[in-house]
Amino acid sequence: MNAMVKVWDPLVRVFHWSLAGLFLANFFTEDGELVHRGIGYAVLALLAVRFVWGWVGTRHARFGDWVPGPRRVRDYLRARLAGRSQRQLGHNPGAAVMILALLAGVLLVGVTGWLQTTDAFFGAGWLEDLHEALAYGVLALVGVHVLAAVGESVHYGENLIASMIHGRKRALEHDDAGDGNLR
Repeated sequence: MNAMVKVWDPLVRVFHWSLAGLFLANFFTEDGELVHRGIGYAVLALLAVRFVWGWVGTRHARFGDWVPGPRRVRDYLRARLAGRSQRQLGHNPGAAVMILALLAGVLLVGVTGWLQTTDAFFGAGWLEDLHEALAYGVLALVGVHVLAAVGESVHYGENLIASMIHGRKRALEHDDAGDGNLR
């Protein structure tokens, strides 16, 4: 059995679960209410903190560690579909694309929500519709994200959801690249 190593620092884990909880909580509040807006602003503040942490944070929190280029994504997905992908310590390139889509989607939901409070866009029906469509789009992505996490957990025999709670994953058996990531 491989030793457990710390991968996800407390800020990344608190961000992850706080974002998930706040985003979902806003589906149970009324649009335009103070609570809904407050939660939305809290989500935007979380995104700002995570953006900064992506530049100055711990190894696997930094964007340079997990944001892949197109070739790396293509190579990983080909290997994964062929059943040849390697388990990775940080985020794999497919997960990284999902995270970027989720972050961008949540940011767009927050910005469209905020815009509705401005004089220029107050009462703009098209913006309310866009805000709602984006929110449901992010919710759909969350569903795919959860299913992928469960699927990857089964495939690699590692509980990825638990690792986002306690921060640890099994150490890699061998690491030719020196950092556990497919290049």
